[in-house]
Amino acid sequence: TIQRMLSTLRTFFRYLMREGLARDNPAMDIRAPKSGKRLPKALDADQVSHLLDAGTHSSEPLALRDQAMMELLYACGLRLAELAALDLRDVDFGQQLVHVIAGKGNKGRILPIGRTAIEALKVWLDKRDQNGLFQQQALFTTQQGKRLGVRSIQQRLAFWGKKHGISEHVHPHRLRHAFASHMLESSSDLRAVQELLGHSDISTTQVYTHLDFLHLAKVYDAAHPRAKKRS
Repeated sequence: TIQRMLSTLRTFFRYLMREGLARDNPAMDIRAPKSGKRLPKALDADQVSHLLDAGTHSSEPLALRDQAMMELLYACGLRLAELAALDLRDVDFGQQLVHVIAGKGNKGRILPIGRTAIEALKVWLDKRDQNGLFQQQALFTTQQGKRLGVRSIQQRLAFWGKKHGISEHVHPHRLRHAFASHMLESSSDLRAVQELLGHSDISTTQVYTHLDFLHLAKVYDAAHPRAKKRS
């Protein structure tokens, strides 16, 4: 509210100065308070498991493709644009790695891929080859063989979220956030999570991968000398 008020006053006084009705803009010297960064609510581990496990029994090409996309998003914490830009050559199935070439700020990185995501990718690519799309460079394609766009990826994830009864809106960023939160909760290695996410500043990771209070309470109880119960 204060930021909006200051913006209004600055604009109003710029108008007055232009019309010759004021000599200066007193609102320019007033610093607006910084607004807090709103964090997206991460899907918990049970929600992610339900989302990913529910789609494993379908043999439809689109379902197999979407399954592979969701598995890869959660396995690697990819950004939406990074996922859409992946080519087949970017995935090293032997080493179970993905080469993210076009990361944010054009900073590439190499990420490990979990076994479940690797298997989902292989199933999707086998189905894609059966449909005559084996010459396509893009990793994820439409039924016509074109590269799947970011908007289509968003729509497909939202579709599966609703279909499987996930109360939260499912989108790529939420799976990235879940990856980061779950990795940090399990490992407590902020620096490693920063590298996996491709953040240039670790402060971004600290904001992005907030721990839930229950986990913090467990760490506190286990580590603080005055919190430990005496036997």
